Amino acid sequence: MATKVYVVYYSMYGHVEKLAEAIQKGAASVEGVEAKLWQVPETLHDDVLGKMSAPPKSDIPIITPSELPEADGLIFGFPTRFGMMAAQFKAFFDATGSLWRTQSLAGKPAGIFYSTGSQGGGQETTALTAITQLVHHGMIFVPIGYTYGAGMFEMENVKGGSPYGAGTYAGDGSRQPTELELEQAFHQGKYIAGFAKKLKGGA
Repeated sequence: MATKVYVVYYSMYGHVEKLAEAIQKGAASVEGVEAKLWQVPETLHDDVLGKMSAPPKSDIPIITPSELPEADGLIFGFPTRFGMMAAQFKAFFDATGSLWRTQSLAGKPAGIFYSTGSQGGGQETTALTAITQLVHHGMIFVPIGYTYGAGMFEMENVKGGSPYGAGTYAGDGSRQPTELELEQAFHQGKYIAGFAKKLKGGA
């Protein structure tokens, strides 16, 4: 039976979505792994999103909390808001109370990826504060550490991400994830999918 990895994200302007796509490809590159993209529900009204110049959402399916236990591994992605996960993703986690009561997610490996506006905008604090959500569910946080190798020490070009997980900088919104950032995202997907497969006993 295939190992299921769900890449669950929220993206307002598309930066996190691009990372999610690369992570999904990385996870799917592991033999015996099925990787699927999911979005969490939007909490803002369309008129508000319009005033924020947010583009239309893609056709990636919307996940409900009840579908999370189907996954053998989970990778969560979100933009930062003042150094923490965006409220839309926090609202999704807040709706997982029934899963917490039954500890339906306990023991599942989980990773985190993110986007910030600037280099000092919370690349590490966003991930660090998100870990509390995983802890209460009993999930196993799987950081990428320095397994990405030389790419972790890039100094010539601006690069998001950290040992916590893949990341990107949105700047004023016009900056898109670079090839190096997407490669790190691919690595994260592959790394966590391999971990989930081993944990399930598939390797």
